[in-house]
Amino acid sequence: MSEIRERGILTRESRRESNHPAGMAIGLVIGLVLGLLVNLLSKSRDTLWLSSFFRWLTPERVEWMTGHVVEPIGKVFLRLILCVVLPLVFSALVLAVVELKDIRKLGTVGLRAILFTLAFSACSVLIGLTLVHAFGPGRFISEQTREEIQSHYRMTQREEPTLTKPLSQVLLDLIPENPLQEAVGALDGSAKGNGMLALMVFALLVGCAAVSVGGKTDGVVGVLEGLFAISMKIVDWAMRIAPLGVGCLMFAAMARLGVDLIIPLLGFLVVALAGLALQTCGVYSVALRLCGIRPGQFFRAIRGVMLTAFGTSSSNATLPTALRAAEEDLGLSPLIARFVLTVGATGNQNGTALYEGVVILFLCQVFGVHLTLLQQASVMIFAILAGVGTAGVPAGSIPMIMAILAGIGVPPEGIGLILGFDRFLDMCRTVVNVTGDLAIAQCLDSWHKRQQAG
Repeated sequence: MSEIRERGILTRESRRESNHPAGMAIGLVIGLVLGLLVNLLSKSRDTLWLSSFFRWLTPERVEWMTGHVVEPIGKVFLRLILCVVLPLVFSALVLAVVELKDIRKLGTVGLRAILFTLAFSACSVLIGLTLVHAFGPGRFISEQTREEIQSHYRMTQREEPTLTKPLSQVLLDLIPENPLQEAVGALDGSAKGNGMLALMVFALLVGCAAVSVGGKTDGVVGVLEGLFAISMKIVDWAMRIAPLGVGCLMFAAMARLGVDLIIPLLGFLVVALAGLALQTCGVYSVALRLCGIRPGQFFRAIRGVMLTAFGTSSSNATLPTALRAAEEDLGLSPLIARFVLTVGATGNQNGTALYEGVVILFLCQVFGVHLTLLQQASVMIFAILAGVGTAGVPAGSIPMIMAILAGIGVPPEGIGLILGFDRFLDMCRTVVNVTGDLAIAQCLDSWHKRQQAG
C-alpha cells in the first residue's frame, strides 16, 4: 500500500506548480474584492455619481448572476470532491489500520505510540473546540445574514440534526446494521443510524479483520489501495481548478452578504492559528518536558523539517526530511523513528484534527446549528477518526470535513465559505502534524533508552 501511496504522492508533488498556494490566495483576493464591490454598487447605486453607468446592477440581477453563473462554476470544484467522499473515507480508514499490521513486532513501543497519537489528537480537538466556543467567530454574523445563508443552502441541502437520540442508542448505532444503507444516507441525513460515523467504525472493523486474517485479504487490500489512489486522483483534479472555484465561491458569498461575512471569517482564521500554536508550543512542549527533553533544543533540531512541512503542505512529502532529522539531529533509534514517522504521516494528523474541529464548529455557528454535549462529543470522535484517515497531502482534509458536516446536519457545500483560507492553514497544520510525529518519536525513544539503562 505504501508503494501505491508513494507513487500517488510523487505524481502530485511533481505537479505542485499548478497547485501553488499563491493560486488559492489570488482566487480568494479577487473573489473577495469583486464580490464586495458588486455588493456595494448594487446597494448604493442610487447615491453614486456613477449611478448612470451601474443602474443595471440591481440586487435581483446580482442574485441571478451569482446563482446561475458564478456559483455553479465554484460548485463544480466542490462536487468533484463530494463525489469521492465515501470511497475515500472508507478506503483511507481501512488502509490506515492495515498499515499498523506490524505493530506487534514493536510490542510496548508500538502500543505507546498509539496511545500518544490518541492523546495528542484528543488534546488538539479539545483545544480547537474550546477556542471556537470561547470566542465564537461564527456568532458575529447578524441574524439577517444567517437567515440568508440558511435560506440559500436549504434549496440544495436538507439539514436535519441526526444526533438527537439517547446515549445508549447512539452507542449502539456505531455498529451499522446495514453499512450500505448508512453510506447511502451519510451525505443527505437519511441514514438510519449514525451515518458517516457508523461507516467509519465499519471501516475500522474491516481493517482490523483484514489484519487478523492476514495474506488471504491481499486482493481486497489491493482493491482498496486502487480505490484510494483513484479517489485522491479525482481530488487532485479538483485542486487543479481550486483557484477558480475558490474565487467563484468567495465572490458569490461576498456579493450576497457583503462586509457582514468578513469579521467572522477573520475570527475563524485567528482561532484556527491560535489553536495550532497552542498545540505546538503547549501540548508538545509539556509532553517533551515530562519525558525529560528540553523543548527548545528539540524545536531547534527540527526547524528544517518544520520549514519543509510549511512549504510542501504534505506530511508524506516531508517524510524523508523528517526521517533524516530524527536519526541525525535528534539521535533517535532508527526502528522507532521509521515506525512512528512512517505511520504518523497518515495516522497522526492531530493538527488536521484540530483544524477540522474548528471548521465544523465554526460552520455550525454560521448556520445556526446548535449541538448538545453529546453531539459535540460525536464531533470530537469524528475529528479524531478523520485525522487518522486523512491523506497526508495538500487538501486531504477537505473530503473528511465535508463528510462530517453532512453527518451533523450542516450542508457540505458550506465549506466554500472558508476554502479561501484552507491552503494557508493547510501549510500551518502540516507543520503541527509533522512536529507531532517527531515529538512522539522523541518521547518514545527517551522512554525506551531509560528503560534499557535501568
